[in-house]
Amino acid sequence: MSQWFEAARVGEIANRRCKVVTFNGYDVAVFNLDGEYFALEDLCTHLGSDLSSGWVEGDRAVCPWHLAEFSIRTGEALKAPAYEGVHTFPVRVRVRDEIIEVCDDRE
Repeated sequence: MSQWFEAARVGEIANRRCKVVTFNGYDVAVFNLDGEYFALEDLCTHLGSDLSSGWVEGDRAVCPWHLAEFSIRTGEALKAPAYEGVHTFPVRVRVRDEIIEVCDDRE
């Protein structure tokens, strides 16, 4: 069963940056792209580096170890040496209290 978790407050994550949250044993990087929020499993599929210690170029997360790139919007691997994408998680913003929530949709 899917479960929503509080990840951050609106305004807490700077533009083109991310915050790492952990739920159910997963580290998840929550990215802010111009006020839109996206969540990726914080694990490069090439050699397991955490994507959150890399940087953002446009709408791509760049792994700091070997410069693999992933779409922040879709999780798709966009540049070798990674060929497998990363898991993305649904994100929503509770407008009334400005809370960013991430859904653990893994079953």
